[in-house]
Amino acid sequence: MTRRLWIMLLCGILIMLASNGLRLTFGVFLRPISMDLDTGRQLFGLVIAGQTLLYGLTQPIAGMIADRYGAVKVIVAGTLFYALGLWWTSVASNAFDLYISIGLLIGLGLSGASQVIVLGALGKVVPNERRGVVFGAVIAAGSLGMFFFVPGVQGLIDIFGWRETLVLCAIFVALISFLAIGLRVNTLGGGQGPAQSLREAIREARTNRGYILLATGFFVCGFHVTFISTHFPAFLADNGISTTAAAYAMGIIGLCNIIGAFAFGAAGDRFRKKNILTLIYLLRAVIMTAFLLIPINDATAVIFGACMGLVWLATVPLTSGIVAQVFGTRHFSMLFGVVFMSHQIGGFSGAWLGGLIYDATGSYNLMWGISVALGLAAAALHWPISDQPLERLSANPIKA
Repeated sequence: MTRRLWIMLLCGILIMLASNGLRLTFGVFLRPISMDLDTGRQLFGLVIAGQTLLYGLTQPIAGMIADRYGAVKVIVAGTLFYALGLWWTSVASNAFDLYISIGLLIGLGLSGASQVIVLGALGKVVPNERRGVVFGAVIAAGSLGMFFFVPGVQGLIDIFGWRETLVLCAIFVALISFLAIGLRVNTLGGGQGPAQSLREAIREARTNRGYILLATGFFVCGFHVTFISTHFPAFLADNGISTTAAAYAMGIIGLCNIIGAFAFGAAGDRFRKKNILTLIYLLRAVIMTAFLLIPINDATAVIFGACMGLVWLATVPLTSGIVAQVFGTRHFSMLFGVVFMSHQIGGFSGAWLGGLIYDATGSYNLMWGISVALGLAAAALHWPISDQPLERLSANPIKA
């Protein structure tokens, strides 16, 4: 890879380390915010669900803007919305404040400072045969952020309180906006494939059976990730696990996903991506089933975190890689943004349904069962997907 590409990759990794890593700490704020503001877990889950949904619904628009005008402007706007939302949360006094800060502002911020935008910028310059490992490195960075941020944020909450911790997080996120300049590309709107209008790209994708199946399967990924990141710390606390052990169990998910995202991403450069995705979703179902059948203690919580971490976001470099491989990179950010929207709708369902089921039954058992069933369904959906490039791309290979 060229020096320029290495710089882009480093900036993308650092942005994802901060943006995605911090996003996955919201679960440790659930109990202190719910207790201080006297809101139930269902409300906090609904706020996170709303954030996740808005994040997803605006992702195709953010991707379309990035494809047309470049990633830099989108990422800068996203980080500033993100920082404003974190600050507003720090001064929240009621449920309305949480809806505006966590739900609206951070939701918009995440859309701009997301993996879709970062991968879209990199995808335009990375050759197809290296895309899996590069995308895997970027996704692994988000997990590395989770490994550091979850126990780090929990420690800051224990020392300073949740409000002061959010102020520190807001300052940090505002500072990462300067890294966006490293993702500037010379030719905006360029990419692999012949000239194609946005309307033609949308029509082509919506009539492609594999694209529909891929988006449907990605719904399950969002469901799993957001349910666990939002409710797992509280689930462990309900079972007598200390907040420190719960934070480390969440952190180990991020640590192991560094291995999983990179390894599965690299495997996608050698083997068929859709077959690896089938395996990942099947493993998720097996891991969750095993966790429900064994006693829950500090050790098993960490073991579950390690196993789930290996398949946590390993789906992202493979799913995004299939989109780029099949359709090219000219409209990649928008097309993957639509698939990612399905992921976030699944995340909305996971966060909200988890809180709803808990408040109704006093337990997460039914939610775990639903998660297992969805994992098996997703594994079946990915098997018939065609991940071969469309014919129009054969005469227009991407240049390194």
